[in-house]
Amino acid sequence: MPVVRHMMTWKIGKYHLSRPIVVVILLIGIFGGITLFFWLGLPPVLRDLRSFAQDLPARIPGLMDKLKHLPLADKLGVESMSHRAETALAATASYIFASLPEWGTHILDIGTAVILTVYFILEGGLLYNYLLSFLPLTPRIRLGATLERAETRVSRWLIGQLLLMSIQGIYSIIVFGSLHIRYFALLGILMGITNIIPIAGNLVTIIIVFSVAALDSWTTAILVLVFYGIYSQVETAYLTPRIMRTSVDLMAISVLIALMCGTAIAGIVGALVAVPSAALVGVLADEYLVHKDEWA
Repeated sequence: MPVVRHMMTWKIGKYHLSRPIVVVILLIGIFGGITLFFWLGLPPVLRDLRSFAQDLPARIPGLMDKLKHLPLADKLGVESMSHRAETALAATASYIFASLPEWGTHILDIGTAVILTVYFILEGGLLYNYLLSFLPLTPRIRLGATLERAETRVSRWLIGQLLLMSIQGIYSIIVFGSLHIRYFALLGILMGITNIIPIAGNLVTIIIVFSVAALDSWTTAILVLVFYGIYSQVETAYLTPRIMRTSVDLMAISVLIALMCGTAIAGIVGALVAVPSAALVGVLADEYLVHKDEWA
């Protein structure tokens, strides 16, 4: 892992950082940043939600009274709307309670992925060399050099993805702040983080932002969708193809096909690994399948 290798070159006095220490530092930094993010961002949200939940019972009668004066209110069933709302809230609470085991499974999957990642960072080199040792010397050297080039491509993809996330995060914070949306910094950071999940990540987050903006102004909520639509077009048509073409050395059409195939095969997880997998396949194809002209 390039980041780990780079940090291992740092010196503290006369000593270099060992691989386990570097991994511990990275884990502390990542989880510390996540903890700080939620520690600073969630309290205002929870406070407003608690206040909203306390005020909701008192607001429902007034809201129902206003709805009764709307045209065709009788046909819309306004009288039973309060009962429907209570039923919907009860159903939502039941769903959340019933889905807790499923969320526990997701958390366990994330923990397993973290443990495997740490293992491969610590012992991946040994496993890599062991697997290569099954090959004769000449093919082993060739495949090793090819996989090193693939690692470089994947590292560049990660840098490119982080650049896209940063661009969207900064853009979202500026736009949400200019529109005076609540928790604009928290929501802007979430927009940047969820950019790593193609389509679905930003879609879920923008629905949350739209809902928060709609609590204060429908005009602001519509403007959120407009600015998000503009950015999505710019990112899809300009930023993603160019950044990924530069960092991964893949044609834009290859990136799009990889994303579609990954999403079709394994959903969000497939979309996450689609581009680095395409980079690996591209390097292997260049080395073993492509017959270059002698004059080229």
